[in-house]
Amino acid sequence: MLTNLAIFALGTVLFPGGVLPLRIFEARYMDMARDCMSKQLPFGVCLITSGGEIGEAAEHEEVGCTATIADWDMQQLGLLHVRAIGGQRFRVLSRRVQADGLIRADVESIDEDPPALVPDEFVACSSLVRRIVEDLVLREDDPMKRMIAEPYEFDSATWVGNRLCEFLPISPKARQRLMELDDPLTRLSLIHQYLQQHQVI
Repeated sequence: MLTNLAIFALGTVLFPGGVLPLRIFEARYMDMARDCMSKQLPFGVCLITSGGEIGEAAEHEEVGCTATIADWDMQQLGLLHVRAIGGQRFRVLSRRVQADGLIRADVESIDEDPPALVPDEFVACSSLVRRIVEDLVLREDDPMKRMIAEPYEFDSATWVGNRLCEFLPISPKARQRLMELDDPLTRLSLIHQYLQQHQVI
């Protein structure tokens, strides 16, 4: 169990291994980012269910994903650019709101997806992710600025499924439900069906 995990409630869903670019300007999140970097701590990302990213503490989903700051930049005073990478999913057990509006929570980790190779019937999904990565590499020389982080695991059902979930034009709620699934092959099967229905593959 992780105790006192800082929670960043956002209008987006973070997956394990995913890239999360953030523009931070609120004092509570500036302090959170400084604390995480100085102590090498993760923070948690949860999808907002009620409220907004700015202002009063929002209500959020109980299942989220930890994030670790991999890179940061402050080109102008008061605006912090952060690149975070998704870690492990978790379930919120309890939460509280600090005086500055930052949410803190006690959470339990959710087991990582069991290892599974991409089955032959879903190989088109792996090929699609490979094409996305190739396009990203052509557009951006710096790996630290790409929206898919290395290492690239084109044979992993979990990795391929997670990356496609990030790029599908679906609602945050649908993305959340896919993230919460425990079986990578079920997740990949649903993605495959979606891609076929929309004639992407």
